[in-house]
Amino acid sequence: MDLEKDLQRLVENNLQTLFELEFVSSEFNIENFWLDSIAFDPTNRSFVVIEYKKVENFSLMDQGQTYLNLLLDHKAEVILEYNEKLKKQLKRADVNWGLTRVIFIGPRFNTYQKRALHPNLPFELWEVSNYEGEIISFYPVLPISTKTQNAKPALIGKAATEIKTFSIDDYKKKTTEELNGVFENLRSKILELDPTIKEKATSWYVGYSYHGYLIAYLKFYKERLAVHIPIEKPVDPKGQLVRAPKSWQGWSKTPLWRFQLTTHSQIPYLITLIEQSYRMREH
Repeated sequence: MDLEKDLQRLVENNLQTLFELEFVSSEFNIENFWLDSIAFDPTNRSFVVIEYKKVENFSLMDQGQTYLNLLLDHKAEVILEYNEKLKKQLKRADVNWGLTRVIFIGPRFNTYQKRALHPNLPFELWEVSNYEGEIISFYPVLPISTKTQNAKPALIGKAATEIKTFSIDDYKKKTTEELNGVFENLRSKILELDPTIKEKATSWYVGYSYHGYLIAYLKFYKERLAVHIPIEKPVDPKGQLVRAPKSWQGWSKTPLWRFQLTTHSQIPYLITLIEQSYRMREH
């Protein structure tokens, strides 16, 4: 991958495998800005801008906010591009514009760029490496510090009003103190599975992803946590999993299962189920 174009071609040809995204367009022009790749996230019903970088001397925050605002200022053009390229009839109201995000992909990001990464900002960094034998790896860069996870990110322009950010605390307010303790226990066990597992609070769930794939996500209720796990063929000797409704399946081809969590005693068994989802994505 001597050129950015080589990396771009590789990613665009494998978007579903890498990020579970639909490819929409290359070199999409808005106001004389050329956006490398436009993709669509069918699970969250949101658009994604992907930029490829071979150098480290760019500002993540400035460029990311520019691209967010460009998309939000030109929704009609983006919808038209999607419908023409994919031969579909997506409507503006069908899109969750508040979950628009930007993914930067490059061989290396510097410390300044990594420190600008915040769990509540709609930006992702992925480092890509090329090895002998035509082996290529994509590795997500995690925020250096999560101490300010609940702070409101400093977005500007239309993004400041339209991009919706959520924190773990937003969800913990929905349930009891006792169940929050159960959640914290489960949360720590999931994150212990692998240091690259990412935790993200979105508009309707708290999700845990590994290399771009959700391995579990939680819905919070007053007296229970509904844990959703994508597993092809779950090993569930206790019969605790129930197939999730089709409306929850989204675009993913992996069957989705639901586990109702209420007590600490359920967590060891639940982790064996989530680990199956994680192991499935390991390869």
